[in-house]
This record gives sequence, structure tokens and C-alpha cells, in this order.
Amino acid sequence: MNTSISAPLFAGSLFLGMVLLLEVGRRLGSRRLQSESASGGFGAVEGAIFALFGLLVAFTFSGAASRFDSRRALIADEANAIGTAYLRLDLLAAGDQSDVREMFRGYLDARLEVYRKLPDLEKAVAELNRSVELQQRIWTRSVSAIRSPEAHPNAPMLLLPALNEMFDITTTRTMAARTHPPGVIYGLLFVLGLGCALLAGHAMAGVKTWSWLHAAGFAAFVSVVAFVIVDIEYPRMGLIRLAAFDQVLVELRDSMQ
Repeated sequence: MNTSISAPLFAGSLFLGMVLLLEVGRRLGSRRLQSESASGGFGAVEGAIFALFGLLVAFTFSGAASRFDSRRALIADEANAIGTAYLRLDLLAAGDQSDVREMFRGYLDARLEVYRKLPDLEKAVAELNRSVELQQRIWTRSVSAIRSPEAHPNAPMLLLPALNEMFDITTTRTMAARTHPPGVIYGLLFVLGLGCALLAGHAMAGVKTWSWLHAAGFAAFVSVVAFVIVDIEYPRMGLIRLAAFDQVLVELRDSMQ
């Protein structure tokens, strides 16, 4: 988990900047039209810049949606891994099962709290560290339990790989939560949005009546798209949440009673 970009702040700043540059572009365009040296022929350049901005928005949105789907799938993968390892505890001796099962319940509680604590990164990291400590305790206790004469002969071959998979998915999910595009991508998106607003204002300078409805509407629609992109990229921080998909882990925890 790392520091995130605030979707409301990003989109709000973009909206205000675009509205301002639309007006600046209009005034610059009006001055140019009043000049005797005014000439046209800039449509191709404007079209190319707008097309570049559209491509950047499309690819950024596509990447954010893809990472959102991957993080959602990893929740199911972790539930499957924990559930499989929990069932294989039946291979241990009856006297050893209760201790390990109790550790499993505590471990799953910690895993759920890691994401419930977000966006408080400090508390989330504390829960992540607690889950790592429980991993070590579960592993040590399980290794000791499979050596018991009462344990199933196949316990080492079946339980230990399941525990490995259960622990590995923790690292995978943590890295998925930390995987985001470089900040320069969002900086470029912001700058191109402002540049397009400047060019749009300049192009509309020739109209007799300036329409603030169209200007504000253009800025608002672009800002809303930017808000959705950033919010999907950080699904534990804003309006778009993965909490509903955590229900599969909650149901697994309920089944461990």
C-alpha cells in the first residue's frame, strides 16, 4: 500500500484549471481575430492534440479497469487458498487441529482488517504485519503437527503446499494494491486536459455569444472522466470500493465458527 492520488482533488483542480484556460484561450483568440495578421489553418494541430488526449484517457481508463478486475479476482483466489488450507487441517491429529484452526480464524480476521482499515495506511500496515506474524505461527505449528504419529501420512504433501499458496497470495494482493501507473501519467493527463481547454477556448473565440454552459460542460465531463479513472485506480480510497467483494472472505470466516 502506498500513498494515493485524491480523486476529488485531482478532478476538482482539473475542472477549475480547464474553466480558467477556456477563458484565457477565448481572450487570446479574440485578440488574434482583431489583429490584421490573423490567419487560420490550425485545425490539424488542434485535432491532433485532442486525439492524443483522447488516446491517453482511453488507455488510462482501460488500465485502471483491468487492474480493478485483477484485484477483485485476487480476493476470490485468497478465499479459495485459505479455504483449501483450512479443510486440509483435517489431516492433522485431533489434538492439534483446534490450535491451528484458532490461528486460522485470527489470521483471516487480520486479513479482513487490512482492507477495512483503508484509507488509514498506518492501521492497515499494522494489520498486515499482524497477519505476517500469524503466518509464521501457523507454519511453525503446522510443521510440528504433521510430525505427530497420529497425523495422516499425506499431511506434509497436502497441507504444506496449501499453506504456501495461502501465504503467497498475501504478497500478490499487497503488490497488486501497490501497482499503479507512474505519477507522470496522471501529470500528463492533467496537463493535456488544460492544453485542450486552452485550444478549445481559442477555437471558440469567433462566436458572437460566449456560452458558459458549453465551456463548463466540457470541463465538467472531462473532470468526471478523470475522477472515475483515479477512483477506479484506488478502489479502497474513494467512492468505488472493493468492500462488496470482500464478502466472500467474510462468508469463509463465518464458516469457520
